[in-house]
Amino acid sequence: MDPITDQAVQEYHRLLRHEKALSQEIEERFLDRMREAKMTFGGRVLCPFPRPHFVSPAIYEEIRGVCRGIFRAIEKVESRLGRDLWDRVDLTPEERELVAIDPGYRRLSPTARLDSFITDRAYQFVELNAETPAGNGYAEVLAEIFLDLPLVKEFQKRYSLRRFRARERLLETLLSCYREAGGKAEKPVIAVGDYEEVPTRTEHHFFREFFESRGYPSLVCDPRHLTYEKGRLRHLGQGIDIVYKRLLVNEFLDKISELQAFLQAAKDRAIVMVNPFRCKPIHKKAIFAVLTDDELQGLFTDEERAAIRAHVPWTRRVGEGKVKRYGETVDLPEFIRNNRAGLVMKPNDEYGGKGVFIGAEMSDPQWEAALAEALRSSYVVQEKVELLRMTFPELGPELRFRDLVVDLDPFIFDGEVEGFLTRLSGTSLANVTSGGGQVPAFLIAPR
Repeated sequence: MDPITDQAVQEYHRLLRHEKALSQEIEERFLDRMREAKMTFGGRVLCPFPRPHFVSPAIYEEIRGVCRGIFRAIEKVESRLGRDLWDRVDLTPEERELVAIDPGYRRLSPTARLDSFITDRAYQFVELNAETPAGNGYAEVLAEIFLDLPLVKEFQKRYSLRRFRARERLLETLLSCYREAGGKAEKPVIAVGDYEEVPTRTEHHFFREFFESRGYPSLVCDPRHLTYEKGRLRHLGQGIDIVYKRLLVNEFLDKISELQAFLQAAKDRAIVMVNPFRCKPIHKKAIFAVLTDDELQGLFTDEERAAIRAHVPWTRRVGEGKVKRYGETVDLPEFIRNNRAGLVMKPNDEYGGKGVFIGAEMSDPQWEAALAEALRSSYVVQEKVELLRMTFPELGPELRFRDLVVDLDPFIFDGEVEGFLTRLSGTSLANVTSGGGQVPAFLIAPR
């Protein structure tokens, strides 16, 4: 933590511990505020932590530079390797058919999220969400709630807080893709598309409300309920121009027989879909195995190599045979077997912490069984990141302070960072699906 944010945290905690009226208001009203604002995920309050995460301008610019380098390197390997990348990241035949669909615009992943953990040394990016990065809408509503708290208003007498423009950048990105693809409507209709039973449904409506507040007709729809007639994709008769796709490719393929109208509209370019299906190769977790591959380092500039070396842990697809690790040849299964404490194995294409094996938290027999499963499936192995825990207040039966893992995930729009998803957890899996929570992040400066 840098000095500016360290001092800010101390001041915020001082107010919470010693200003009784402020702390009482938090204990009595904070969780009710969250429920009133529909800040829930799968029925539970998303944010029980009454402190934001603070980021200084200097650290923010450093993060932006690192992410710019890593994202540029990812786009470069896709451009240079072409279909060879599909093999390297283990794209399935069904995924290859979807990836081949031309979305009408250039960028693979116009809106993405690089997921990182804060460590003692640096931010460590462990995967890229290039398909449907969630959390942006929640983060913006959380920022509004926090800025209205009496505690935060008192805190701002000594520190200024600046919110990010992630929602605005998302809308700008959707419209940019639409124009690049040849869209002509002055106010295109935007549909937020995902299955109606998903736990993030509330966030979809946050986006609808925001798009409408900016003058763009919007709706939330389940893609199974769309119709496609005479070159127009519709929901309950309403024509659609842009689909902000929150549906993962895996989930799409699971129900593809029910999604033929949506699929045909995408093939015919009757809609502009963001993100496109062709983002799938760089969404696979094996993309980090490509970035850290010794034989591919010549593809990158000195700046890109430095960003990868400092901020991307060594990663490989799990399989039989030998691989390079920092110039040394190792038998991969044997290396995994003998280095349990320093490794993590996770599915090549999954989310929410599903199927993740953390070696340091398993016994030797459990790790051996995990390795056997990984060898049968599509998995990656990655060097374990040493997590830094930070103190946050938490509301339960009473207010308490806990040391929590911080997952700081920059949102990327057209290759540039704007804002963060900040998740907190008591375990090594700092994601909301696995029971973590979310807080807003602000740029901070002393007054």
